[in-house]
Amino acid sequence: MRSLRIFVAALALALCANIASAQPAKSLKDQLVGTWDFVIAEIISADGKKTLPFGDHPKGQIIFTADGHFSQVHVSGGLPKIAGNNRLNGTDADNRAIVQGTLSFFGTYSVDEAKRTVTFNIAASTYPNAEGTSQVRTIDKLTADEFVNTNPGAARDGPARAANFYRRAK
Repeated sequence: MRSLRIFVAALALALCANIASAQPAKSLKDQLVGTWDFVIAEIISADGKKTLPFGDHPKGQIIFTADGHFSQVHVSGGLPKIAGNNRLNGTDADNRAIVQGTLSFFGTYSVDEAKRTVTFNIAASTYPNAEGTSQVRTIDKLTADEFVNTNPGAARDGPARAANFYRRAK
């Protein structure tokens, strides 16, 4: 009787292993879906100079929905507080720091599995020049917990390579 139980348990384990290995790998798009916390952005210029456009403690997220929409918010750590607790009352210096320290955009996205790229079709942005454009990013790393994308043709500090690092939100 004991031998039969061991045999049945071993058979069940083998069947579960076969079922798990028979399932197809998730597509890049399926792996992207969800919320990712912004960790850091790095820009490396042609001469090798590295800058952190949102500082060394940025905040933000990028969210990918299963139906092809996305929203990205990048905010520099330590932005100035505005006196009077009214966002419309910022000084010129406050407003300049806030504009230079934030970048947000949203729209739809598509993934090219073969090229390992994600294309953002931007509906609107805090940088109005990006509205209506499509921007392609290379997916350099994508695991259950980490996502890194790069823009090899970044215009800022250009020509440059910009990289954004994210961790899966918990």
